[in-house]
Amino acid sequence: MPGPLTPWQYVQNVLYYLHVALATVAIGLLGLPLLLRHGRDGANRVATRWIGYMLWAARLHLGVRCEVRGTPPTDDCIVAAKHQCFLDILVIAHAVPRRAFIMKREVMRVPIMGWYAWKTGCIPIDRAKGRDAMRAITGEINRRLAGEGLGQLIIYPEGTRTKPGERRPYKHGVSTIRGGTGLRVVPVAVNTGLFWPRKGWGIRPGRAVVEFLPPVSPEVPAEGFIPRLEAEVETHSDRLMAEAGFNAETAAVA
Repeated sequence: MPGPLTPWQYVQNVLYYLHVALATVAIGLLGLPLLLRHGRDGANRVATRWIGYMLWAARLHLGVRCEVRGTPPTDDCIVAAKHQCFLDILVIAHAVPRRAFIMKREVMRVPIMGWYAWKTGCIPIDRAKGRDAMRAITGEINRRLAGEGLGQLIIYPEGTRTKPGERRPYKHGVSTIRGGTGLRVVPVAVNTGLFWPRKGWGIRPGRAVVEFLPPVSPEVPAEGFIPRLEAEVETHSDRLMAEAGFNAETAAVA
């Protein structure tokens, strides 16, 4: 269960962000030889170290530990996850060996982080292009599948972070990519938002859980895929939050 939120936790919150900001620059620069020499494999090795360091720093400063349940995928697939905070991004990305995200093109132009995003296989998106952007993404995924491989493409079907107990309609982008590429979809449930708020301040100590669920059967038709995915992710996320003492009815009243 989440621990108490004390003034000292806020101090540690500030120290954590200062610590990881400096570590990001240091690890990113020191890892450039690996990135330049070994390409995507080198970039992923650096990314694994960086994410692991950030999770270690969260234990050190904030008392936040993370448990991974289920079997993280290692093949080309879509990882469709509940998204409550920055912490679940870190845990999921650290659990899979060749993580990739769909990211705004502007983010991928940021020094250091953007360089690694390109090299690890993240896919840029121009949201202003609407449906054309989704077709371009599907085409890029198929190109990679025919070449060096895709890795584990991490997608958040709700499209944004949600508070514990909050639900938003699942967007159809993951279904479109599934239909256009034939990739299997691995749902992921989380309770991370009970410990790490959406905006990243007021973090509580405790043990957050991320659970990789069995893949959605390829036999599920397109029209039934989003309801099936949503039921899997939300049901298991509710279970994980209840294990940590979260009461949805009480939270709604509050």
